[in-house]
Amino acid sequence: MNIYNKPETTSDDVMSLPVTAREIMATVLSRDLEDGQWVEVGANLPVPRAGVLLAHLHHGPNMTVMMAMTKANLLNEPSVEEFELITDARATRWAEAYYIHNDLVENMKFRRNGVFFAGALQIDPWGNSNLIGVGKDFNRLKFRGPGAVGTTNATVMNSRFHLVVNAHDTRIFVEECDFVSSYGWGRGKGDRERLGLPGGPRYCVTPLCVMDFDDDTRRMRLKSVHPGVPVDEVVAKTGFELIIPDDVPETPTPTQRELEILRKRIDVAGNLR
Repeated sequence: MNIYNKPETTSDDVMSLPVTAREIMATVLSRDLEDGQWVEVGANLPVPRAGVLLAHLHHGPNMTVMMAMTKANLLNEPSVEEFELITDARATRWAEAYYIHNDLVENMKFRRNGVFFAGALQIDPWGNSNLIGVGKDFNRLKFRGPGAVGTTNATVMNSRFHLVVNAHDTRIFVEECDFVSSYGWGRGKGDRERLGLPGGPRYCVTPLCVMDFDDDTRRMRLKSVHPGVPVDEVVAKTGFELIIPDDVPETPTPTQRELEILRKRIDVAGNLR
């Protein structure tokens, strides 16, 4: 017997596996999206990609899905093949259109009803985030990030955006970002409006919880904790003081139909697991 060959996983086996934090994160993002919206996946991060496709296949047949600079409708695709890079040609096999970057940036009429997703190396209490690098001296960074890429303009052109990170600790959630590549709520309510910027961050989604922003102060607030995660753990792993409501609910898990779409059509390779 070849010990390196994994036994084949059947469809029933896949559906019997426990729900993971990443699947919960994708479902949270999906439920915030509405049919008819313009939605940008950007750099094809796995969790936002899954969340957008789940919304599209579950309740958003008329969504404009922008993935790797392509515009696509995937309702009739039995399984959406994954691709790794924003320039990966595999994305074009089901694309209805392809946008050069300048066309997308200048086409504001779509982004007024748009939703975007941004990753981050650091996030502060008001949802300002950093993809530049860690370290106060730009010339001697402790850790260099990918750079702002398109997040700087996408987070000020779309009607709202979500921050999505794959870890939750005090290195990410800091009192002040070393650099700001994506402007959140500035230093509180009114800062974004004074600059004439539409929208703003709505959720910050992590493997532990979902956070939103207080209406009066725009400071980050704990919205829900994922199943099995105590509030104290979130507090301990956040490097600034969160607003904690008296009652913090548990993040809803995917329904059976949502989970089936995720596992059988979107995440066949099991990256979210």
